[in-house]
Amino acid sequence: MNEAPRVVIADDQALVRSGFGMILAADGIEVVAEAADGVEAVAVVRRTRPDLVLMDVRMPRLDGIEATRQILSGGTGVTRVLILTTYDLDHYVYAALSAGASGFLLKDVSPEHLVAAVRLVRTGDALLAPTITRRLIERFARRDETAHGGVQGVHGDLSQLTPRELEVLRLLATGMSNAELADRLVLSPTTVKTHVARILSKLELRDRVQAVVLAYETGLVTPNTPDPG
Repeated sequence: MNEAPRVVIADDQALVRSGFGMILAADGIEVVAEAADGVEAVAVVRRTRPDLVLMDVRMPRLDGIEATRQILSGGTGVTRVLILTTYDLDHYVYAALSAGASGFLLKDVSPEHLVAAVRLVRTGDALLAPTITRRLIERFARRDETAHGGVQGVHGDLSQLTPRELEVLRLLATGMSNAELADRLVLSPTTVKTHVARILSKLELRDRVQAVVLAYETGLVTPNTPDPG
């Protein structure tokens, strides 16, 4: 996948849209459309079918969370969403991740990090390291369950997984990288990648972020689960 990703930028601030657009264009990344609110974002994504959407959380008419949910439930199959937020560990971020977003960026991100993030997520990876994802989920999972009656956008029957795949999912959700998983389970990195890919496929998840969300939502891992030693 060597072609440059095609991107939509959705943000209610024109300066943010133009600034991010110039940064991406300078690196050969095409911005196919912009949107000033969530309703526009859903419409332009359905029209242009980009590889990635840079999605602001707070926008008029339709917020970034609901726009993300609508985009990712629309059956395009190729579009990924990267959430833009002003504050680290914004309480909207967990809801957006549970709606299917592949990660998040702070709006004061450096140009280099922005470009790297867009290219990383376009490959199908999740932007957030598992340990960062875990902190987000531990902080907001129980609060969001109480406020919203559970998390939408994450489905999966853990009974489909083999005992080994359950073990991989449990360790992945506690913050272990593929390399750490390989060391812990005495497996090759290639075998670990295969296990992770099968877990995502069986549970119909987009990436590791959703796998971590599901592990918490099903109780496979809890905020009190100790870090693997």
